[in-house]
Amino acid sequence: MSEMLLTPHTHTDGAILGGDLVDRAARLKQVPDDKAMLRAVAELTRDLAAPNPRIFWSDFLLSALVGYAGLAVAIMSGTLWVQCVAALVSILGLYRAGGFIHEVTHVKHSALPGFRFGFNAVIGVPLLVPSYMYEGIHNLHHARTRYGTDQDPEYLPLALMKPWTLPLFIFASLLAPFALLFRNAVLAPLSLFIPALRQIVVERYSGLAINPAFRRRPAEGDAHRNWIVQETAASIWSIALLTGVFTGFIQLQSFLIFLAIVASVAVLNQVRTLVAHLWENDGEPLSVTAQFLDSVNVPPPGLLAEIWAPVGLRYHALHHLLPSVPYHALGTAHKRLTAQLAPDSAYHRANYDGLAGLVYRLARSTRLQHQPVK
Repeated sequence: MSEMLLTPHTHTDGAILGGDLVDRAARLKQVPDDKAMLRAVAELTRDLAAPNPRIFWSDFLLSALVGYAGLAVAIMSGTLWVQCVAALVSILGLYRAGGFIHEVTHVKHSALPGFRFGFNAVIGVPLLVPSYMYEGIHNLHHARTRYGTDQDPEYLPLALMKPWTLPLFIFASLLAPFALLFRNAVLAPLSLFIPALRQIVVERYSGLAINPAFRRRPAEGDAHRNWIVQETAASIWSIALLTGVFTGFIQLQSFLIFLAIVASVAVLNQVRTLVAHLWENDGEPLSVTAQFLDSVNVPPPGLLAEIWAPVGLRYHALHHLLPSVPYHALGTAHKRLTAQLAPDSAYHRANYDGLAGLVYRLARSTRLQHQPVK
């Protein structure tokens, strides 16, 4: 068994040096698969693959209802503190509801009929992130030979990059709603008449990716039809919003509150993305176990993770082992595996305490990695 499987990761105590990070990145590529862990994962979770429609629909619709109710109060209230509280409620509600785009990407639609349409009608199109922008993108992140390479749309070696990349990473998400409005209201309609522009829109501006080198391929078959329907709906919605503002039908203040809340949801999701992995792979293909060890679980007893990493995202490392298991079953899977696997199993080495420590670890890694050698 590799040394990395026997040596605990440095967690949140700040004992991280640049050289250690380089060594960890090198050892990560040498980690073999922990066959006992992978066998236990398969055997102990066979009964957890089916999504529960009642849980999905009630959780999603209640989250969306809370989010939109908060948005309405934030827009209509004339009291600043009420607006602020309502905006916070709206952000958290819409953030949780938006997190179901991840489930839409993984779930078998025959097992949850109508949910993709419901997601796009309630959240995807209104918040400018229809599911086609994630479907066909996120599954590449789970491909065995793509994870952590330049062919992975959702991976950057952030821990190995310059310190300024982290604030830039967050700032980019703040501009997301403005970029999506422009994409849907201007670029998408124009691209229907300009083939060269259409190619650019499809390749670069049609996926929720963080890797700037990634280029998306056009979808085919049913995926293409879903793309066109959702993109058309998002374009009509974006044009209607902007038209309403410019004609005075929608008050500018109301529109700006809406944009601020959507931008805050995007920033919160970007912060969560920042700690979904350790981001220590430098571009080489990794074993499944190495991919797991480069990913993060933030299991109970901490409660805050259920807010900033909702809909099962607190078990992101486990999700990389069980991408088809629905979010509501990941907690059960984690309990079973924790109880069953030996203390030296790789499984226990992907568990972390919370958001603050993970952000500190990553920020410290980028800073120390690029300190001048004295």
